[in-house]
Order: sequence, then C-alpha cells, then structure tokens
Amino acid sequence: MTGTSVAPRRSLLRHPATAPSAVLAAGAAGAVYLYNTDPHEPGHVLPQCPFRMLTGLLCPACGGTRMVYDLMHGHFAEAWLDNRALLLASPYALVLLGRWAWAGLHGRRWRPALSPRAQLAVLAVALAWTVARNIA
Repeated sequence: MTGTSVAPRRSLLRHPATAPSAVLAAGAAGAVYLYNTDPHEPGHVLPQCPFRMLTGLLCPACGGTRMVYDLMHGHFAEAWLDNRALLLASPYALVLLGRWAWAGLHGRRWRPALSPRAQLAVLAVALAWTVARNIA
C-alpha cells in the first residue's frame, strides 16, 4: 500500500436519492402517457382497480387516474367529481414526495413515521370515504 486510503464506493442503487428519483421518473413517464390517454374512454392500457374488480365497490383511490388526467387538462370540477378525498390529499402527498427527494438529493435518508394514532386516523378516513362513496 502506498499510504493513500480509498474510500469505499457506495453503490448508486444504495444512494438516498435513487428511490425518490426513480419514483419521480416513473411518475413523469406515467403522466406523459396519461396526458395523451383519456381514461374516461375505454380501450386504453391503464391499470384497473383490483378491489373494484373483486368486489364491484369503489376503493378510496378509485377515480384517481381520471382525476389526474382532468387536473392535467385543467378540468378542476371534473377532477373534484372523480375523487374528492384523493384530490384533497394530493398536495400533502406531493409535499411528502418533495421532502423525500430533497433529503435524498442532500445525501440523507428520510423515513417518516406515523404514530399509531395517525395511522388509525388515516385508516378511519379511508374507510369512511369508501363507505360514503359506495352508498351515495
């Protein structure tokens, strides 16, 4: 050895920015496809809700693809009708994604944790929304 130390190489896949960057890239690719594919019309290659296929009921996220399509095309009233709860939760989800990406780009891992009380609240809201949209 010559006395110089070589720092161990970190795998690119283990870098804190890899996962949020992959999520952002996949979201961007999906948005490009969705922008040109109207989910209100049948016959497109878009994922179907497994919960709805099995039960015939709407899940808390049903209508999310149509909602995003309508938002991208400036149809805010239609997006509201597609899925109100998901539309209201979207800014919070985007903030979380941004916080995750910011931490990753600065070389830090960010793993938010919800308290059991918060988890129960999220579950209760999702359950209430599911019931409300299926009885209306």
